[in-house]
Amino acid sequence: MLYNDPSPLEVKVLTRRFEFPDPASIDTFLAHDGYKAFLKAAGMTPEAIIQEVKDSNLRGRGGAGFPTGMKWSFVPRTSPKPKYIVVNADESEPGTCKDRVLIENDPHQLIEGCMIAGLAVDAHKAYIYIRGEYRYLIEIMDKAIAEAYARGWLGRNIQGTGFDFDVHTHTGAGAYECGEESALLESLEGKRGIPRIRPPFPAVSGAWQSPTVLNNVETYCSVPSILLNGGKWFADLGTPRNGGTRLFCLSGHVNKPGVYELPMGFNLLRMINEVGGGVRGGRKLKAVIPGGSSCPVLKADECDVAMDFDSIAKLKSMLGSGGVVVMDETTDIVKAALRIMKFYAHESCGWCIPCREGTTWLRKMLQRFDDGEGQSQEIDMMNELSKNMLGRTFCPLGDAAAMPTIAFIEKFREEFEAKIARTAVPGAGELLTIA
Repeated sequence: MLYNDPSPLEVKVLTRRFEFPDPASIDTFLAHDGYKAFLKAAGMTPEAIIQEVKDSNLRGRGGAGFPTGMKWSFVPRTSPKPKYIVVNADESEPGTCKDRVLIENDPHQLIEGCMIAGLAVDAHKAYIYIRGEYRYLIEIMDKAIAEAYARGWLGRNIQGTGFDFDVHTHTGAGAYECGEESALLESLEGKRGIPRIRPPFPAVSGAWQSPTVLNNVETYCSVPSILLNGGKWFADLGTPRNGGTRLFCLSGHVNKPGVYELPMGFNLLRMINEVGGGVRGGRKLKAVIPGGSSCPVLKADECDVAMDFDSIAKLKSMLGSGGVVVMDETTDIVKAALRIMKFYAHESCGWCIPCREGTTWLRKMLQRFDDGEGQSQEIDMMNELSKNMLGRTFCPLGDAAAMPTIAFIEKFREEFEAKIARTAVPGAGELLTIA
C-alpha cells in the first residue's frame, strides 16, 4: 500500500450531535453549543466575521470549491436593496446524499449558519431551497424553524441582540438544473428554472435582483464551528487552502457504503480500504468517480491521492460534491458512461443548444456502443463532440456531461473498442448503480 496518511478515520465536526437522542430537536442543539456561535458573531463586526471565515480556508462544498469568505466579501456594503441568504439544498448530483443527512439530523446547525451569514453581510431573510424529492426534509426543516421562532432564535431582536432574521423553506420541482445557482434563483422567484447570463453574479444581483449570498447546505453548516473555535482551528483540520472536514458519500462497490465525515485531504485509497472496508468481494479496484457523476473518472493507479480540491484538480478531475463512486473490475465502463449520460440528457433544461443537442447525441451514440452497433470512428467523434460542449453553455451542466465522457473514452478506450469487436472485456459486464 503506497499511501501514508496519519489522519484519524473520522473527525466529527458537522456530525458531532448526530449520536445524541433526538438530534434534530432544538433542546439537543441548545444542550450542545447550539446558537453559541451566533451570539459570539453578534458581538463581532461583519468584517471580523468574514475574516474568520477566510482564515478557515472553507471552500464551497457544493462542487466548485470557491473560497466562502471571499464570496461573502463580494456583497456590497452599501446597497439600497435588501440582501438575502439563499441555501442550495437541491442535492441532485448522482452519488451525493450528504445534505440530506445534515438536514435530517441537525437542521438548527443550518439555521445558525444562515444567521451568521446574515450578520456578515447585513441580510435579514434566508430562503432554503430544497430538492423536490426531499419532501420529508421540508417537514423536518419547517419544524426546526418553528422551534427557533418559538424560543426566540428567529424573528425580531433575536435574544436581545438587536438583529432581526427570518427563514423560509422553498421546494423545487425535482430539476437537476436548479442546483445551478442562477437557475435556482429563477425557480425561487417563481420562474422557469433556467440559468441566467452572468455577470452580474448573485453577490451583486441575485434573488429579486438584490445582493445575495448563495451557498450549499454543508458550507453553511460549517460556519458555526468556525466562529465558535476560530478560523485557524478549522483550517488546521485540513490541508493548505483546503480547511476543515468534508462529508464524503462513499458508494458503489465497497463493503461499507455510507456518508463519512473526514478531514480534507484524506487519502482516497485509505477511504476505500479502511473507511469503506475495501472493495467488495475482494475484487480489484478499477476506477473511482471522486466527486459525483459530473467529475472525470480516476483509474485505479491514480487513486493514491489526497481528497482535496487542489490535489484532485492536478489529476484533471474535481472533488465536486463529495460523491465518491467506487467501481470494481466487473464494471462495464461503457454501460457506466451510458447510465450517466442518460441522466444528463434527461436533466438538460434545453436552454443551450450545445447541451440540449449534445447530451442527446452522446446518449444515442453510447447506446449504440452498448448495443454492439458502434463504429470505430465514433469513439473519436464522441470525444470531439464532448470537447466542443465544454465552456459553451450558460451553466456547467454541459460541462458536467462532457467531462466524464471524455475521461471514460480517453482512459478506457479499449472497452469501447471491445464493444465494436463484440468481444467481452475481461471481467466486465456488470452495470454500475450510482446510489
